[in-house]
Amino acid sequence: MQPRPSKLRLQHLTTNNEAMARCLQLAGLAARSDVPVVLLGETGTGKTLLAQAIHNSSKRGNGPFISFNAAAISDTLLESQLFGHERGAFTGAQQTIKGKFELADQGTLFLDEISEMSPLAQVKVLRVLEYGEFERLGSERMLTSNARIICAANCSLRERVRLGKLREDLYQRLNGLTLLIPPLRERLEELPALIATELQIAATKEGKSITAIHPEAMDKLLRHDWPGNLRELSHTVRTMTLFCDDSVILPEHVVFPADLEPDRAASATQQPEPLPASNHQEADAVVDLSLECAIQKHVRLVYEQTNRNQRRAARLLGISRSTLARYLREVLKNKSPSA
Repeated sequence: MQPRPSKLRLQHLTTNNEAMARCLQLAGLAARSDVPVVLLGETGTGKTLLAQAIHNSSKRGNGPFISFNAAAISDTLLESQLFGHERGAFTGAQQTIKGKFELADQGTLFLDEISEMSPLAQVKVLRVLEYGEFERLGSERMLTSNARIICAANCSLRERVRLGKLREDLYQRLNGLTLLIPPLRERLEELPALIATELQIAATKEGKSITAIHPEAMDKLLRHDWPGNLRELSHTVRTMTLFCDDSVILPEHVVFPADLEPDRAASATQQPEPLPASNHQEADAVVDLSLECAIQKHVRLVYEQTNRNQRRAARLLGISRSTLARYLREVLKNKSPSA
């Protein structure tokens, strides 16, 4: 079993995929220097974990690893988060707070979704990268930071520069070494080992003794496209562990995140028998398209997927058991919510 992310090192990461092996080789080079690193990859490919492993394997491993998501934050809040603020610097600033650059001094600062950073924030970050100096909001005292920068994006930074969304000079400062993490659909040979690791972790968390995966269940997992990559894999394995009350994962236990979305859930339930052509107008009148009906369909699907285990169904749905019982009574009363 892999160690916790805070203890993860590059030596714990193995692969039999050529592209991923190249990525890990470059990560090893990055760990031996302080060169800025850009991690490129789709959402859920494990950029944060790889950044943590590079930090832990570097000479800065005993220093702090500070993670910050740069997307969808106002300039004032982002500046306060990155550089800190003094008491009274703005409304609500009741005490002095250190920023991420200050907290990451002598360690590593991981800037996720760097491509979404606002133009004003880009100017201020560039100044820190060039001179190692910054000021807290509301202060005129200059502070310094010797933080190593690792950043991540799910799109080409060069393309963002071309579109005028990212400063060329900031790009040049950040782009010391670029690592491309391949998506899971291009690493299918790794799937069995990754599934086994995630299953061991999930079974331990849930207190279950699961020793095998049925071949048909494994085939279902291997044929999936994994648009959510490692994040989706972890979620799927955790869900099928919840569904399994025996020692073997069966095909019906394998439910992907999209299968639990209300629209997919409604289509997965039993469909009403087609009405005769002459009754089309009547069909329009009797088909229940209300939100309550859709909720009942979804509740019924999850209830059946959990082998009618009310405790687990309520947990997956995010509702109380009493609320689940009420919906189930409605389902039984109506027999078929779609009728």
